[in-house]
Amino acid sequence: MPSTPVVVDAAVVLLGATVTTITHPLLYVKLLIQVAGPTDRIYRDETFEVGHEPLPPAVGSTMLGRPVLYLPGFFSYAQYVLRVDGKLGLFRGLSPRIASSTISTLVRGKIEWTSHDMIFRCLSRVATHPFHVMSVRCMAQFVGRETKYSGVFSCIMTIFKEEGLSGFYTGFVPHVLGEVLFLWCCNLLAYLINTYAVDHSFSQASTLRNYTKFVMSITLRVLTYPFTLVADVMAVNNCGLAAGLPPRFPVFTSWLHCWNHLSTECQLFRGSRLFFRRVPVTLPPSVED
Repeated sequence: MPSTPVVVDAAVVLLGATVTTITHPLLYVKLLIQVAGPTDRIYRDETFEVGHEPLPPAVGSTMLGRPVLYLPGFFSYAQYVLRVDGKLGLFRGLSPRIASSTISTLVRGKIEWTSHDMIFRCLSRVATHPFHVMSVRCMAQFVGRETKYSGVFSCIMTIFKEEGLSGFYTGFVPHVLGEVLFLWCCNLLAYLINTYAVDHSFSQASTLRNYTKFVMSITLRVLTYPFTLVADVMAVNNCGLAAGLPPRFPVFTSWLHCWNHLSTECQLFRGSRLFFRRVPVTLPPSVED
C-alpha cells in the first residue's frame, strides 16, 4: 500500500521529534556552557562572574606535555546534572524544542535549495523562535535553581505578561542573521568549488559535488557559531533568571552590545566545544592610578 503525503509527513515529524529527544541532553549541556564561564572579568568598573561553572577544572596536559586546566566536558557536566536533578533533569526545555522542531520540519519539508529557500527559512525562524526562547529559558533555570518557566503554556503566559510579544523574539536578529549568512555562504562556496575547482573530466566529479555542500555546511556552522551564542545569551538576558543577570552577565541593551562584550572577553566561541575545554589564559586587568 503506497504511503500518502499525510503519512509521510507524520513519519518525518515523528522522526524529527525522536532525534530532538535523543540529542536534547547534548543541547542542554551546550546551553549551560554557553551561559557559563570559567573566570571573573572586569566590566565597566564592576566585577561580573561570567557564567556558571559548577565543577572545578581538572589538571591535564597537552600532547606536548605542557600542563593545562580542563573545564568539565559533556560527560562530567551531564553526570553533575543527573546528581542534582535526576534523569529527567537532562530533559529540561524539551517540549518547546519538540514544538519548534515539528514546525521547522513541516515548513522545511516543503522547500528545496532554491532562490526562495532564504525567505521560507526566515519565515520558519519567525514561527519557531518563540519556542526556542522558551526552551532556552527552561534549561537556563538550572543555574539559579528557579522554577519560573515550565511547560509551553506556562512559558507563553509568563513571557507575554512580563515582556509582551517582543519577549518571544529576544535574540531573533542574530539568530536569523547567522542562518542567512550560513545559507548564502554555503551555496556560494559550493557553487564556486563545483564550478571552478572540480575537474569535470574526473570520473567521480558528480559524487564529489554532492559532498561539497555537506563539507561547506560543517565548516560554516563553526564560523557562524557566534551568532547562535549571542542569540542564546540574549534569550535569557534580563528575563529574571540568575543565568542572565549580574554578576554573571551585564544587562545588554542590544545584541551588538552582547557581541562586543563576549568579543572583548574572547568568549564568542564558548560552548562550541563539549570536550577538552581549556581554562582560557587571560591577562590581569590593568590598574590605573
